Amino acid sequence: MADDAQYLTITADNFDTEVLQSNVPVLVDFWAAWCGPCRIMNPIVEELAESFSGRAKVAKLNVDDEDALALQYNVMAIPTLIFFNKGERVATIEGVAAKEDLAAKLENLITNGAMA
Repeated sequence: MADDAQYLTITADNFDTEVLQSNVPVLVDFWAAWCGPCRIMNPIVEELAESFSGRAKVAKLNVDDEDALALQYNVMAIPTLIFFNKGERVATIEGVAAKEDLAAKLENLITNGAMA
């Protein structure tokens, strides 16, 4: 895996442009540095960012830094992974998730424009 991160870092400043106006599906990982399960998800998110590069966006949003966005999307537990397509929230997964499950959902969004 590459040393430099492939995922986007999402903030209030770039959320609209990078997520809501994206022309490809976006997976946003709502996380925090102190969260143990978030640390488990980090390498999975990085691998997904690398494998979907150019076809979908994989992003991380630190809920401690961007609490207003976390509240806006009703993130009550972390990690929370939210899938966006054409500016719409299409799916949410709370907690640790398998890389294969996340990849399958992204692949469905890319090929079918919807979740399976």
